[in-house]
Amino acid sequence: MRTTKFVLILLMSCLSAPLLADTTAEQIRQATLEFLDGFATEQAAEGYTVSFEPGSIDDRLALAECEKPLSVEFSGDPWKSTSPSMQVACAGSRPWRMFVTASVSIHGPALVAARPLTRGERVTEGLLTKQSVEINASRRGVITDAQQAIGMEVRRSVNAGSLVTPDMLSAPNAVERGDHVIITAKTGGFSVRSRGKALASAGIGEQVLVENLRSSRTIKASVVAPGHVEIPM
Repeated sequence: MRTTKFVLILLMSCLSAPLLADTTAEQIRQATLEFLDGFATEQAAEGYTVSFEPGSIDDRLALAECEKPLSVEFSGDPWKSTSPSMQVACAGSRPWRMFVTASVSIHGPALVAARPLTRGERVTEGLLTKQSVEINASRRGVITDAQQAIGMEVRRSVNAGSLVTPDMLSAPNAVERGDHVIITAKTGGFSVRSRGKALASAGIGEQVLVENLRSSRTIKASVVAPGHVEIPM
């Protein structure tokens, strides 16, 4: 008798309690579509064309109901991969998260070589032109602003029409071996200058050995500008 009453009470409580619906694969798919569509709209305003296709999600998937809108964000950089991952998450009373992938293609203007570039050549504006490319298909990145390349030095030969990537360029040496340089010794707001000779080549931000022409001492200094180095006092 007690068992019968317990089963009856349990059955009544189940009937009176609200039924919780699962979060389905279709709801997750729709959330990712809306997120990707918003991303494409944002990039269109910046001059880029984005096409996308969400990855497949098992239709049998069923996660806890989420009483709040699902949040979606990239967990992989879409600018460096054509198959970035995305995190879909629920911040409700029964939180969960999962990861899905998508096929994303971003087309836009990037710098290419207007003619063959040789190693050691200094980049000028006339050596570059812009062309629409699939930006995120290049894992080495792209350069979209000519000012980021002008004045740089070509590290290896580049064919005409080839995409110019950051690893193809390097900052030119600000100090060459044998150059006469200004040595500035600084402490607080006080500084002393002297003349020296560079014993090696180096770029801005790098360290170089310099001979102080007055004392004939060899010191290690930081290159701060073409022809200028600094040491702590």
